[in-house]
Amino acid sequence: MKKYINTGSKDTRSGFGAGMTELGQTNENVVALCADLIGSLKFDDFKKNHPERFFQIGIAEANMIGIAAGLTIGGKIPFTGTFANFSTGRVYDQIRQSVAYSDKNVKICASHAGLTLGEDGATHQILEDIGLMKMLPGMTVINTCDYNQTKAATLAIADHHGPVYLRFGRPVVPNFMPADEKFENGKAIILNEGTDVTIIATGHLVWEALIAAEALEAKGISAEVINIHTIKPLDEEAILKSLAKTKCIVTAEEHNILGGLGESVSRVLALNNPAPQEFVAVNDSFGESGTPEQLMKKYKLNNQAIVEAVERVVKRK
Repeated sequence: MKKYINTGSKDTRSGFGAGMTELGQTNENVVALCADLIGSLKFDDFKKNHPERFFQIGIAEANMIGIAAGLTIGGKIPFTGTFANFSTGRVYDQIRQSVAYSDKNVKICASHAGLTLGEDGATHQILEDIGLMKMLPGMTVINTCDYNQTKAATLAIADHHGPVYLRFGRPVVPNFMPADEKFENGKAIILNEGTDVTIIATGHLVWEALIAAEALEAKGISAEVINIHTIKPLDEEAILKSLAKTKCIVTAEEHNILGGLGESVSRVLALNNPAPQEFVAVNDSFGESGTPEQLMKKYKLNNQAIVEAVERVVKRK
């Protein structure tokens, strides 16, 4: 069993910024578009080093998506950047028509996702974005867990042809994935092997799942932890292989219980191997203002909530 260690907490959006800096140097077709949030999206280095490939669109997100779609026609690989709320809900029509329906090679990169946007409150937090994006035909949906994985994903999607939604966050979180691990689109990562329960986590909940697994081990429960960074396409083979051992699943995500990772996993179970499942997610509500720590505790998106969900699901086997 491999132990994952926090090598120094960082924000995932800085991983995106580091990836964009590297892409600026290695791929001349990569261009960046920002909706008046250069600092928040960590576009500073890309803008400084490649001003001719950086476009400040301003607070006009719909225009940003349309421009990005147009740039693909000339062979460019546009990366758009703004908050997750403005990257999806505000511009859904433009994404659907100009990007997804038209199968344009646009990378929609969304920071400040979920509750951990924190004090900016419910109007800026979005908990529906994974559902919105995964329903679009041909859209790849990625939700990374730490700085290293976000950087690796940013580099990888430049080589993937087709529309991508890359979701990451604002707060500083543990950085534990290997810096040299190549990102494989649609390929789950087994972080901890176990036999009693499968914990499938995404984004900021992956680290919480690892902490929960240690607590469960002390209780005599062996938990397998899977990092599902790509929600679409989903690694169904990895899920079913783990389920064959454990016979039950807990899904954990910083997203609404409706439309997220948990529902995607439920579909896999229903079609292949029905089994008990518990959900750690926001229970069909909007967020509110508060620190990330306060919100994750109140909405039960932490390691303790995962432990409690595991204790419920193992009784249902």
